[in-house]
Amino acid sequence: MSFIKPNFRHPGHKPNALGFLPSDYEGLLSTLCAGCGHDSIGAGIIQACFELNIEPHRLAKLSGIGCSSKTPAYFLGNSHGFNSVHGRMPSVATGANLANRDLIYLGVSGDGDTASIGMGQFVHLVRRNLNMTYIVMNNGCYGLTKGQDSATADKGSKSKSGNANVFQNIDLAGLAIELGAGFVARSFSGDKTQLVPLIKAALNHPGFALIDVISPCVTFNNNPGSTKSYDYVRQHLEATATVDFVPPADVIEVNYEDGAEVDVTMHNGSQLRLRKLQPGWNPYQKDAAVRALHEASTAGEVLTGLIYVNEVQEDLHVMLNTCERPLNQLTERELLPPLQALDAINASLR
Repeated sequence: MSFIKPNFRHPGHKPNALGFLPSDYEGLLSTLCAGCGHDSIGAGIIQACFELNIEPHRLAKLSGIGCSSKTPAYFLGNSHGFNSVHGRMPSVATGANLANRDLIYLGVSGDGDTASIGMGQFVHLVRRNLNMTYIVMNNGCYGLTKGQDSATADKGSKSKSGNANVFQNIDLAGLAIELGAGFVARSFSGDKTQLVPLIKAALNHPGFALIDVISPCVTFNNNPGSTKSYDYVRQHLEATATVDFVPPADVIEVNYEDGAEVDVTMHNGSQLRLRKLQPGWNPYQKDAAVRALHEASTAGEVLTGLIYVNEVQEDLHVMLNTCERPLNQLTERELLPPLQALDAINASLR
């Protein structure tokens, strides 16, 4: 088996507005299992960044440990990257973001990396509203250690061994909403039509944005009885809406019946367009979003789409009143205040 990626690309591929080709957003050849949902999510990230005309060097991708955290090697090979230790990606993301707010931050994690060993860091990342997109590749099991149930495995679901999970699962989307996240969505790795617009909208959200993506593990958790398998998710999908992302430079033409859609305006003027499927669905209503998640869980359904959005929250830089310039661009004089300034600060604290 060869792990050398072929250089041939379809001659019909056209560059984006910046002159980059889709191949400029790719990475190394994936070594994940054939058919792994994580590769589909990576392809969605590539497409989203290409269509958003993001300069690869302006994006920083961060991850922890697990199958999901391997995937940043397979996309955006020309971007910044940091692979941290298990469950500690939020700390690295926070430090990097506070040091340089000019980059676009994309965190990639898994259900174990986030909902188990990394839970303590995840909840504080959400409540601090760090300006980043956080994608959870959620397969309900530990794929690197032979498929044990993770904390997101639904109660009663069966692993490949045939044993039913006896513990209550952690719903990351519901938890994020309760903690104050301003953008919460859920999708399915096999639904690229829905996933790509959600990634694009999350990258444009001014604050913490979570996308919980159900991504079946084809080796350990794609069996009958699993609620994270391809068959189960496809049969139990319940979408909040069909989704499209409209960049601010595009002409917006709407020709639908009144009340048939909701336009969520992002901070840069772009719009996330939702065509309603559920009667009365409104992504701005926090209580309704939490209730919908509970109702879907009770019914054994997987609620997907944009679940909740709040565009008026202050991110961590605003709350802390930080310097707008990256720290590595500050001069020694700016970093070391004169003695008089320190004396004034000390005097104010007496």
